[in-house]
Amino acid sequence: MHNDWFKIGSLTIHGYGVMIAIGVLFGFYFAEKNARKHDLDYKNIDNLIFFVIIIGYIFAKVLYCIVEYKQFLKDPLSVLGGGGWVVYGGILGGIFACWLYCRNHQYDFPKYFNTLIPSVAIAQAFGRIGCYFAGCCYGRATTAWYGVTFPTNSLCPVGTPVIPTQLISSFGDLCIFLFLMYNLNKGKHPEDTFGWYLILYSLGRFTIEFFRGDPRGTVGLFTTSQFISIFLFIGGAYLIYRRQKKAEITEI
Repeated sequence: MHNDWFKIGSLTIHGYGVMIAIGVLFGFYFAEKNARKHDLDYKNIDNLIFFVIIIGYIFAKVLYCIVEYKQFLKDPLSVLGGGGWVVYGGILGGIFACWLYCRNHQYDFPKYFNTLIPSVAIAQAFGRIGCYFAGCCYGRATTAWYGVTFPTNSLCPVGTPVIPTQLISSFGDLCIFLFLMYNLNKGKHPEDTFGWYLILYSLGRFTIEFFRGDPRGTVGLFTTSQFISIFLFIGGAYLIYRRQKKAEITEI
């Protein structure tokens, strides 16, 4: 909740950045571990992840500019230079980047993405803890015992207890990570891992949006993230359904 941890000269170490860095490191660790276990080109997995991170960040920022288009048209630098981005933009950009990289290197994209997707979930879990330190992505005001009041210089309104949606999201991402790791390494159908990620993450994100209190874009009755969640949920369900149908045809 206190984002400014300490200073080294003129450099301030922020809790948000530290948690992002830890999440990325854990992501690298599990990506290489899973790549080794599933006989992928683990020696070049770092290059793939770096490419995914860069393209994912660009997509996340672009989607944020679209959501905040009024402010972007008024003052582009305030949007481009700020810390805001949309997680779903990063996810969609990461999928595209992984597909492009695998295509250029003649890798099996479905196998690579199924193997790497748990790393995304664990990185998101730590990233949401970073959101908690910074005060962004906060929840609605509440008088319940679990309400959290953020300090001065936080991105959350000061003096009003709010639902700690960041921590709820972090716990949910951790649960998704554990399930994906189990499905990938011990499940009967590890090829469904990516599909399960889309289903579980989109379901959790759709739900948590009802408890968010920060300003976000809307599409009709839904927030932007809820709107995207609907299509990703359908996409994940379709991937698993398609795999099941292929299995049935093979057994005939």
